[in-house]
Amino acid sequence: MNPPPTRPEAAFSPPPYPYDRLTALAEVAAAHRGGMVDLSVGTPCDPPPPAVVDALGRSGAERGYPASAGNARLKDAVIGWLARRFGVAVGAEQIAACVGTKEFVASTAWFLRLRTPARDTVLAPAVAYPTYALGAELAGCRTVLVPTTPDGAMDFEGLSREDAARAVVLWVNSPANPTGAVSDLEAAAAFGRAHGIPVVSDECYAEFSWSRWPPTTVLGAGTEGVLALHSLSKRSNLAGLRVGCYVGDATLVGYLSEVRKHAGLMVAGPVQAAAAVAWDDDEHVERQRSRYRGRLERLAAVLRDAGLDAAMPDGGFYLWVPAPAATEVADDPNGAWALARALAEAAGVLVSPGDFFGSGGVDHVRIAVVQPDDRLELVARRLSETSHPMLTAGAHRRPGPAAGHR
Repeated sequence: MNPPPTRPEAAFSPPPYPYDRLTALAEVAAAHRGGMVDLSVGTPCDPPPPAVVDALGRSGAERGYPASAGNARLKDAVIGWLARRFGVAVGAEQIAACVGTKEFVASTAWFLRLRTPARDTVLAPAVAYPTYALGAELAGCRTVLVPTTPDGAMDFEGLSREDAARAVVLWVNSPANPTGAVSDLEAAAAFGRAHGIPVVSDECYAEFSWSRWPPTTVLGAGTEGVLALHSLSKRSNLAGLRVGCYVGDATLVGYLSEVRKHAGLMVAGPVQAAAAVAWDDDEHVERQRSRYRGRLERLAAVLRDAGLDAAMPDGGFYLWVPAPAATEVADDPNGAWALARALAEAAGVLVSPGDFFGSGGVDHVRIAVVQPDDRLELVARRLSETSHPMLTAGAHRRPGPAAGHR
């Protein structure tokens, strides 16, 4: 007779989804005449390229099962795009498609731990997209946060030898969500190789780099032991299609693509056809770069006029804004939530409190410039008329007109 199964010490309970915590602030913001301006989630508002939408409906790929790792047409498009934009040459065996990059982030620690079960640690930036840590939890791993330097780059000198020896993956995000910081990707690749840790560089904002061009990729340091993760959600306004790709070390790509094939993870055939068209075209991305840069500069200026220290990021389409020092006006020790509430009350704008991205973000908010210009101008008008005590308390400390890059 088989013994009864053992019960886990503690069952997994999903944490509250971060944006579900914004319901009360959304109600405050929506009470304004003209409604809420939602700058909390990085959801694109601009149209995708018409040729991509056309390809989605004309592929004829609906009937058969799609290639799990991506078909030849999609891989050829990615090869051409990496050569044009990053100056990197890769082969088809170094590329595989994924069902949106969030899915890849959430599942990769699990799959890599199956490959090296003696390791049980995920290394991730200290202030970061929360799915890196959630993926670690789903894999039964511990998360070790990598300290950051004052400019937001990862500081590998602060990691212990034990943590490095136990690491199953090192996540890098450049340009970073939420801070906009650009990491030293060569240093990350070197650290991973020195300690036998696969390095996965989440580069979904790479083409929205402001402090340097052309954009950098971890693949510039060679492909051994590294993967670059790219998405069409941001660059091509295709978040609804759920398609991305991972590129790099052929052994890692081969292993992950085989495991993912068995798990039934595959990008739909019509979506692969549309994705190939999107990666073939750079002109629409240049137009989108211009839109986001203009919105970042405009909203940063508006926030500075309101007394906030809003600097242009090095990359991405988020402003990472510190709360004024006088947060006691809001009677809230968490400056992020105090500032988020002040912006909802004063301007009907919904933003993300920084603790969504870890305890290191409790004194910042993240503001996504993902609404049309007329909606951002509505925020500007509301802020120009506000007498909210938390915002006016910081007005005497207004920074100069040129905040510059971090």
